[in-house]
Amino acid sequence: MQRLPPVTLALLVANVLIYLLQRGGGESFLANFALWPLGDGELARLDNGSIVRIAFEPWQVVTYGFLHDTKGFGHIFFNMFALWMFGGPVEEVLGTRRYALFYFACVIGAACAQLAVMALFQPGHLYPTVGASGGVFGLLLAFAMFYPKAKMAMIFLPIPVPAPIFVAGYVILELVLGVTGTQAGVAHFAHLGGALVGFVLIKVWQVGAARSPDR
Repeated sequence: MQRLPPVTLALLVANVLIYLLQRGGGESFLANFALWPLGDGELARLDNGSIVRIAFEPWQVVTYGFLHDTKGFGHIFFNMFALWMFGGPVEEVLGTRRYALFYFACVIGAACAQLAVMALFQPGHLYPTVGASGGVFGLLLAFAMFYPKAKMAMIFLPIPVPAPIFVAGYVILELVLGVTGTQAGVAHFAHLGGALVGFVLIKVWQVGAARSPDR
């Protein structure tokens, strides 16, 4: 088995460690580090009895990507499985520094998309967004662009199709689910935001590489 490249390994370890801390830290992790909607927020009493103001803070556009739902293991398992599957191959193409920039750009882009959707269509709703899915969707998009001949399939629909077709179908599905409001509690537009930022960033790099003189 090929060893994972350093940034992907670090992201996996960080997500798992923070998940374990989150399970022991109670609601304080969500109150401070989840992504909350723009606005003044409101006061809330945590499970430890303390009163805090829950509101958007700038650092949350990054920290939310390391938090996951602690009611079960499914949320973090599927995100980390996808990070393990697609992160390594994408990092091999981009290199360590560019890969780290790419991943966090997708996480932040997903956060911005989610904040915009909440501000425009759900003003006054105060609920947190957590999960590495924004970064993972960026990696999924990048994998399809870098490995177009690779085959992919869903667990519940084991029919292998070329990666670009799989990802295009997944993006359309996310868009439909987001527009129709289906599958409440899932940040579909955050997923789309991460994928869009990833696509734009790769295209910018490709154009820059094409214009660079041969060395």
